[in-house]
Amino acid sequence: MKDDAKKRKRAMSEVLKREILTLVRKPGSDLDEVQLSEEFSLSRTPLREVFRELAGEGFVELRENRGTKISDMSHMTLRDFFLAAPMIYGAVMRLAARNALPDQIENLKAAQERFRDALRSGSSADRALSNNRFHEITGEMADNIYLKPSFNRLLIDHARIGMTFYRPQDHKMVENLTAASDQHDAIITAIENRDEVAAAQLATDHWNLSRHQIELFVMPGQLDIPLGTFS
Repeated sequence: MKDDAKKRKRAMSEVLKREILTLVRKPGSDLDEVQLSEEFSLSRTPLREVFRELAGEGFVELRENRGTKISDMSHMTLRDFFLAAPMIYGAVMRLAARNALPDQIENLKAAQERFRDALRSGSSADRALSNNRFHEITGEMADNIYLKPSFNRLLIDHARIGMTFYRPQDHKMVENLTAASDQHDAIITAIENRDEVAAAQLATDHWNLSRHQIELFVMPGQLDIPLGTFS
């Protein structure tokens, strides 16, 4: 029975993560405990254990006496996202090149293959999830307890922003995704070679590739907000 409950908790966690990343569940929306309890056959205690785990990873926010909601994306969180992203990506990639284990490198290569498959024949959700997993693995490689929470939240919002603005008919966006895939290959090479300088530079290049498109979509032209760069 305990194993069965663990499976249901894991299933609920995976479903909620996927639905949050792909905007099936909207930023700032409330989670219905009764509905989720019925759907996954979980009582209140294991349900709230899942909520606490998701809160620790940045997917949801716990509010006393007001229930649990999906982590919000406001103008302020977007501003912080742009300011922090290049610094965090660079630090994570540098540490990934220093600390990566052989099995993690193999996992990264497998994640890259799934990303390539998603570019060829997958949906926008497939693309976002496979790209997210690629970068999650670099965070695991970095193995830094101070960076990990910030990096996890960054990846959540990067996926959600990408799901918001991505347009498959936009040829420039499609070209950027192809370039991003090429950069993934270069990142794998830099990590395999333990080249921290190259990995950090690739993090900058990778961020800059998507930054301009995101800025055009989320920032009105008249707003003068300094956006993140990393050099």
